[in-house]
Amino acid sequence: MQRAKKEISRLSWASAPRVMAVAVFAVTLFGAGLLRFGAQPAAAPIAGPAAAVPARHAVAAAPAAQPDGCAKPNRTIQLYAVELAKDPVTKQVRLGYGLAAKSASYPGPTIEMTEGECLAITLHNNVSSATLQSLRGNSAHPLAVSLHAHGVKYTASSDGTMENKSYVAPGGQRTYFWYAKPRDPTTGAQGTAGYWWYHDHMVGGPHGTAGMSSGLFGALIVRRQGDVKPARTYVTAFGDRQSINLRRGAATDTCAATKPVAGPTCLIAKPGERIEFVVIGIGNDVHTFHLHGHSWADTRTGTLDGTDKSLVNSVAVIDNKTLGPGDSFGLQIIAGDSVGPGNWMLHCHMQFHSDQGMSTMLHVLNADGTVAPHSADHAP
Repeated sequence: MQRAKKEISRLSWASAPRVMAVAVFAVTLFGAGLLRFGAQPAAAPIAGPAAAVPARHAVAAAPAAQPDGCAKPNRTIQLYAVELAKDPVTKQVRLGYGLAAKSASYPGPTIEMTEGECLAITLHNNVSSATLQSLRGNSAHPLAVSLHAHGVKYTASSDGTMENKSYVAPGGQRTYFWYAKPRDPTTGAQGTAGYWWYHDHMVGGPHGTAGMSSGLFGALIVRRQGDVKPARTYVTAFGDRQSINLRRGAATDTCAATKPVAGPTCLIAKPGERIEFVVIGIGNDVHTFHLHGHSWADTRTGTLDGTDKSLVNSVAVIDNKTLGPGDSFGLQIIAGDSVGPGNWMLHCHMQFHSDQGMSTMLHVLNADGTVAPHSADHAP
């Protein structure tokens, strides 16, 4: 039997595509094309070794397999799940993903790919058993974290779920494989280009509810060849408790008046700069994403090629879009287009949500790089 299994495995590998895919990874640093966690420094990871996981939860799952088209990824990203300082207001547990343990944050790093590319991500679980146990609703549920992606292709062994045993116990690691399958008109494959997200699917229960509400989520962008790239990318996760990136009120906007540093709580842009938003719905509520002073085409990227007049005339231009739990979309705008520098509200247009502090600002900077005077109090 073992010999038969090995032979099947060998034949399957031999018939797999021999396509060398180059994985493109971009951590979108605000201000330089890559993600940077600036204005509000990332919470410091809590030191200390992870507690031992009970033996019944430490069963090792089989290694992840690559999806078709992802025969040989050329790059492995190291991603860490880390416990951060508790929320200063609610005292809730906060967890985050990071490219290094010290840089973990919520949202986690934005991962960027291009259609046709393959990525291998090794997740390290630095969250202690004690913390995972405090978030667990059922004592029989494994103590673990995981990585689950939307939009891209992966095998069941990279699904990040309890059912597939594709999770990581405290102190352990696991490699997940994602493939950004390209569009193929000859087969009808629609491709994977879009604004997606990734998140935990294990903490607290089999759906990872406590993991997401604690901070284990981030943006995943898959671009199509030829897509216009922005100068800056921002992630805004609209969630429960009328929160943006798990923050509300004044905590959503911490920009300094002079020399502001871009980050999850400081959304800035220079006039005329192309910026991008990835909008994610987490939790249980329906929201709307509204940005003052700016609008975008209701397309995959928020942009529209003006050479096709029939297409231009058929696509709506919007400045408000509905967002349900688990949804994600993206858009690009030219900051300050026709409106100039200023402080432009970004908020949920469910009125009782914005009244409770679900509001922040996009600061289109003055010529000298400063933020225009404004009321920084977003509290209800």
